[in-house]
Amino acid sequence: MPELMIFKPVIDAQGVPFIAHLSSSGDYIDGEWVEGITAPVELTGVILPLVAGSKSVGEALSFMENGKYTTKEKKLLTTAQIPSGTLAEYKGQKYTIQAFTDYTEYTDVHIYIMRWREK
Repeated sequence: MPELMIFKPVIDAQGVPFIAHLSSSGDYIDGEWVEGITAPVELTGVILPLVAGSKSVGEALSFMENGKYTTKEKKLLTTAQIPSGTLAEYKGQKYTIQAFTDYTEYTDVHIYIMRWREK
């Protein structure tokens, strides 16, 4: 098995901040179910366009196995493990984190798709 490639120093140095609204799981306390809480956490990642396109031409569409994507969707590379379905914010826009490709067998980077959410 190949040695793990470590990119954390690069992502920390070249990444940008974004907010992930991470939820804790609920638990039973004194026999009563208590819902988990959701808290905004600032993380760092490299955020790239998912689809190359020109804004002057309009919304470019691309089709992938998970459906269609527009120029508003982003690719996120981070060392943080983020559950699929997590709400994220970047530059005032809201996104839903979706799992993309699992390379953790080879590297410390997690790659996600940030699906744009209308307000």
